[in-house]
Amino acid sequence: MHSMSALYGTYARSELAFERGEGMRLFSQDGTAYLDFHSGIAVNALGYNDPHLTAALHAAADKVWHTSNVFTIPEQERLGQRLVDATFADKVFFTNSGAEALECAIKTARHYFFAKGQPEKFEIIAFTGSFHGRTLGTIAAGGNASYTEGFGPVAPGFVHVPPGDLEAVKARITPHTCAILIEPVQGEGGVLALPADYMQGLRTLCDENDMLLILDEVQCGYGRTGRFFAYEWSDIEPDIMAIAKALGGGFPIGACLAKGDIAASMVPGTHGSTYGGNPLGTAVANAVLDRILAPGFLDHVNQMGQTLAWHMQQLMQSYPQFVTETRGRGLLAGIKITPPVRDFVARLRDDHQLLAIGAGDNVLRLLPPLIVTEAEIVEAMEKLAAAFEAIEAEAIAAPAVD
Repeated sequence: MHSMSALYGTYARSELAFERGEGMRLFSQDGTAYLDFHSGIAVNALGYNDPHLTAALHAAADKVWHTSNVFTIPEQERLGQRLVDATFADKVFFTNSGAEALECAIKTARHYFFAKGQPEKFEIIAFTGSFHGRTLGTIAAGGNASYTEGFGPVAPGFVHVPPGDLEAVKARITPHTCAILIEPVQGEGGVLALPADYMQGLRTLCDENDMLLILDEVQCGYGRTGRFFAYEWSDIEPDIMAIAKALGGGFPIGACLAKGDIAASMVPGTHGSTYGGNPLGTAVANAVLDRILAPGFLDHVNQMGQTLAWHMQQLMQSYPQFVTETRGRGLLAGIKITPPVRDFVARLRDDHQLLAIGAGDNVLRLLPPLIVTEAEIVEAMEKLAAAFEAIEAEAIAAPAVD
C-alpha cells in the first residue's frame, strides 16, 4: 500500500490507522482497542476525547480561527499570562511546534547579546544524544550527526559535549559562548534524566560566565515528570525555555518562555509567526492548562510516575535477560532492553495491543497520557511480560543455529 502513497517516505509507517479514542485507549478502524503508552510522543497528555478539551475546541470553532499577530488575540494574551504566572518567565512567544520554539529560543539568546553590544557571543554549548527538532537550526543544535548528514553545511554556532560531565562543559566555554542548551530529561536520546546537582552546576556556570541557560522541555515539560516543568526538580530556573507537545493536548502549538530582560530586545521585526498563537490553538491550550493546573492533577502524575518506576523495577527483576536498566523521571520512562527495540515495539503493538515508542540506546520509551491509573500501569506491565514470555517460547521452539 505504502509504495502507492502520495506522501514522502520519511516515516516507517505501520498500516494501523486509528478512528477514535477514549481516555487511555485508541480504537483502530476495525474496532480493536489499544492501550496507549505513546501519547503521540508525549502530546496527548489528557488522553482521548477529554470532554473539557472537546468543548473548548467546539466553542472556538464557532468563532474566529485565525486573524494575524498584528491584532490582539485575547485567548493568546490569557494563555501567555497564565504561563508566566506558573513559571519563571515574564514573556512568551507562541509558535506551532517544538522546533519553532527552539528556533525562537536560540534567536532570543543570540539577539540578547547582540543588543548588549556583544555580537561575538553567539555560540551555544549543546549535548550529544540531544534532540531539538528537524529544522536546519535545530538539527545543528541536536547532538546526532545522522540528522545533519546530506543537508549541506551545518549551521554554525553549536558545540557538543557528553551530558552529565560538568568539566567537559567548562572546557568548552570561550568568549564566544552565549548559552547552554539542554533537555533536563533527554527523550529521543535514550530517556536520560540529568541529576539535580548537574543541572545546578550548569546554572552556576551560566551565572559565572555571563551565559544563558536554555532548557528544551518540549517532551519532558508540562507535567510529564510530576512537576509542571522538569527544571523544578533541580531547584533552578532557566533564562529561556522551549515548550510544545502537551501544551495543546493534540493541537499543534509551541511556545518560547523567557525572562523579561532577556526577551526585551525582541522588538517588532526581529521574529514572527503567521499562525503562532492563533485563536483556535490558544483556546484549546487554555483548556489543557485548566486541567494540568487543577488541584491534585500534578500530584496524581507524580504518584503514577513513582508507581510506574516501581513496576518497571519488578519487571527487571522478573526478566533480567530482557531488561537491563530502567530510566527516566515520572511518566517519561525508559526500559533498556536486549531485544532490538524497533522489533519489540512492533510486537507490542501487533500481538499485545500496547503502544510504546523506541528511543536511542535500544530503550523502550513509555509515555502514557498523564491521566493513567495504576490499573493501566499494571495492564501495560502484563503486556510487556507476555511479550517477553513469547520471545522466550520462540527461542526454545527454534534453537539457535551455529
